[in-house]
Amino acid sequence: MQTLSYWEALNHALDAEMASDEAVIVLGEDVGLYGGTYRVTEGLYAKYGERRVLDTPISEGSFTGLAVGAAMTGLRPVVEIMTINFALLALDALINMAAKIPFMSGGQFTMPLTVRMPGGVAHQLGAQHSQRLEHTLMNVAGLRIVVPATPQDAYWQLRQAIRADDCVIVLEHEVLNFDKGPVDEAASAPPPHRAVVRRPGRDLTLISYSRMANQALAAAGQLAAEGIEAEVIDLRSLSPIDWDTCAASVRKTGHLLIAEEDSRFAGAGAELAAGLTERCFRSLRAAPLRVAALDLPNAYNKRLEEHTIPQPADIVAAAHALVRDDAEEIVA
Repeated sequence: MQTLSYWEALNHALDAEMASDEAVIVLGEDVGLYGGTYRVTEGLYAKYGERRVLDTPISEGSFTGLAVGAAMTGLRPVVEIMTINFALLALDALINMAAKIPFMSGGQFTMPLTVRMPGGVAHQLGAQHSQRLEHTLMNVAGLRIVVPATPQDAYWQLRQAIRADDCVIVLEHEVLNFDKGPVDEAASAPPPHRAVVRRPGRDLTLISYSRMANQALAAAGQLAAEGIEAEVIDLRSLSPIDWDTCAASVRKTGHLLIAEEDSRFAGAGAELAAGLTERCFRSLRAAPLRVAALDLPNAYNKRLEEHTIPQPADIVAAAHALVRDDAEEIVA
């Protein structure tokens, strides 16, 4: 067992997969000599050379399309999109090519492509560099999406993504990159789509993912001091979703609260609320409640930026309303 930062865990995962399989290549802007914007590819260029660690021009659509073609020929490319905001330029390659070619070819081509996308609201990066695009990607059949919240999951899920024969999007939160935690590289990994209960509870089910899973745990700690026990579930995957783990918890607690950093409208929380209502309607003692970002572009100003996304205090307030069954005050 060792303690690694989130970016170090990703780096170790890449190194391990490149060492074990020569078909694994890495490409993206500044991934070579510079070592990646968040140091995730640090040292790989020196170790594996320019044929396997490729610095590309600033052209996300082109190099993601190149990676799709490489995956069709038997390589296992790992694309680094410098920030998820630039992925908007690569959506044609992802949605029209990577997601559909295995289906359109009748299964003749697999798509062993991994696309890493650091994103989320970091620190004062403004409206064009603070986006969350899970709502866009979740709606595309053929893409799998993992959202690691801990260094251990970052290590496990990136390795699993590289070994998969499907296109896997790894959504990394930029704020998590320098968080540290235990990483056991020898431990057996759970399935990449499996949700985990980070904290058991009896009074409400609190579902979240990525950085917001840590905010949910902080909120659950405050609630516990008041005698409200929230069961915190870290989804770990947005496509597919582990409905069984989520539904079992909701049937136990009878209350569902979802916390996400993305905007409320048509986001992951909406899918979770609908899906779990369909599955657990008779167990629910109140309508599900969501805590989400405001439906606004993120402000640059630090105080305004913090106000646009949920904080632990917002989750605590929503939990109070949910267990009191007066959630309409929060929704309004």
